[in-house]
Amino acid sequence: MWRWGQQFPLSLQAQQSLGQRHWPFVNIDAKIPHDVNACRLLVMGFLMSTGVPKVRKHLSADALFSLVRNGFAHIPDYRLSETDIALADALMSAFAMFSLKAPSLLAFDKERAEGNLHTIYGIERVPCDTRMREILDPVFPKLLRPVFKSVWRQLQRGKALESMTFLDGHYLLALDGTEYFSSKTIHCASCLHRVPRNGSITYAHQMLGAAIIHPDQRAVIPLMPEPIVKQDGTDKNDCERNAAKRFVAKLRQDHPHLKFIVTEDSLSSNAPHIEMLHMYGLHYILGVKEGDHAYLFEQVQTAEHAGQVTSYERYDHATGVVHRFRFVNDVPLNASNADLRVNCIEYWEISDTKVQHFSWVTDLRVSKRNVFHLMRGGRARWKIENETFNTLKNQGYNFEHNYGHGEQHLSVVFAMLMMLAFLVDQAQQLCCALFQAVWAKLGSKRLLWERMRAVFYTYALASMQQLFEALFYGLKKPTPVFGVDST
Repeated sequence: MWRWGQQFPLSLQAQQSLGQRHWPFVNIDAKIPHDVNACRLLVMGFLMSTGVPKVRKHLSADALFSLVRNGFAHIPDYRLSETDIALADALMSAFAMFSLKAPSLLAFDKERAEGNLHTIYGIERVPCDTRMREILDPVFPKLLRPVFKSVWRQLQRGKALESMTFLDGHYLLALDGTEYFSSKTIHCASCLHRVPRNGSITYAHQMLGAAIIHPDQRAVIPLMPEPIVKQDGTDKNDCERNAAKRFVAKLRQDHPHLKFIVTEDSLSSNAPHIEMLHMYGLHYILGVKEGDHAYLFEQVQTAEHAGQVTSYERYDHATGVVHRFRFVNDVPLNASNADLRVNCIEYWEISDTKVQHFSWVTDLRVSKRNVFHLMRGGRARWKIENETFNTLKNQGYNFEHNYGHGEQHLSVVFAMLMMLAFLVDQAQQLCCALFQAVWAKLGSKRLLWERMRAVFYTYALASMQQLFEALFYGLKKPTPVFGVDST
């Protein structure tokens, strides 16, 4: 068997490059010269050329893992007696499971790899699957909020979020709800209940997801979601609208001075929600549909007859697409709230093969100078679905897999920890050149996660940076060394 701490075999390519094909191993304890760009380096048995992808020290995966671990250490342990496994270790073990994209809690437990879990994730004792569920079930999900906030602040300090500002220093914040658990038998005290006409109860868990997005950035920066769960002391189901109220209040508590433009689908274009956004000093670009907002579109038509609507068109020579706009400022949202005035944008994207139509309301005054930019912000809302929820469900995170439900908060705690692992991954995607290089080399995130687990479970590693370097530069697979007594 391969032993922890065993040296890494030198790849044939690296041996040929050095002209020393008889060298079977490289010393991973060798000190690396300070000027990495001035020489060739041998690390983990592969050759590092002069074009070394840079890693930002305080924004690297290793630095963010340490930050998360420190945040978990500050969460008070609800257990009064002495414990064999610290709450921080249980939380960090679950975080590591989602960071490694383990397909199930049982699979994570079987692999163990406690050496790397200690050196990379800082875990002293890894609980078994049953023990992890027992420890985390009573934990209140709200206790994880400071950990999300600490990662956000680290990104701010490192100026990683500057590329995410959208309009006049505002962040574009997408909100949307999603369901990640549904069952007719498994349930807990927090489950939503759906009772159709046949009387068969379906239990479910949902959340209101939130992410900082940008039309020109593939990465998204998720904030801590707001669980949509049955609230204490109530018999009624929670809903997305109530979750949005709680989320916005907490957003302003955590970030009282940041400037946001909220973008959501047409269900959010109602007077109570817009008034709440106004109350918390949030701008908005919200989708509207003619079928749901007939009065608004009648007012736009009336304004057009009065000559108050502006039409604007621009042609993209590179793509052959025509961008056609119609907008009007200061119209009532609906007949019941005539004093709530909004600015309305209609947009048509016209190509040789199809025509797409979109419409939004916003509190930002619309002009020919900014309507194209506002349109891009409204259309970027899909990133909360594609780049967030679809990524979690279809690119290796196993978002809809039931890692454990528990009787109290386990399902919600696991969902929050998965989103926290996703936040760290997105931070790497946004600002880590080494991560970007590995992703580009392998071609897909799903393959990246598979290779990452393979290296993690095979070799003794000093850091996540070392793991990414192994994936980028490649290494020769070791010949098994069997512990057989020849006597």
